[in-house]
Amino acid sequence: MGFQLGEDHDSGMNEMNLIPLIDIMLVLMIIFLVTATVANPSIPLALPKTAAEVVDAPPKTITISINDKGEVAWDAKIISLDELQKRFKEESQAAQKPTVQLRADKESKYDTVAQVMSRASEAGLSDIAFVSEN
Repeated sequence: MGFQLGEDHDSGMNEMNLIPLIDIMLVLMIIFLVTATVANPSIPLALPKTAAEVVDAPPKTITISINDKGEVAWDAKIISLDELQKRFKEESQAAQKPTVQLRADKESKYDTVAQVMSRASEAGLSDIAFVSEN
């Protein structure tokens, strides 16, 4: 006859104890919150006010339109892609490079839009804006 304490079956741990993990996560969260407020101190400043205005000349804008037939227009005049490339090169020589506004008909071919963008990029005009209706 043997002496036995506890239950009869020898089963291992059935569940994982998550309480220590939760405790560690709460401590880490508190540490991150404290260091975040210390690392980014906000200092109240009273900045001086001046009467001077900063006036920058608005950049020149080139409007390129592509209709549903694939024709390319510089402002309102229809031109060829070769003429477009020549004009882009001329405009890129200016001291302040202009912004290209690209207006493409929703039925126009993607190929034409890509050709216009490629020619602008080759000329060094990288500021391209797409115009759409609200």
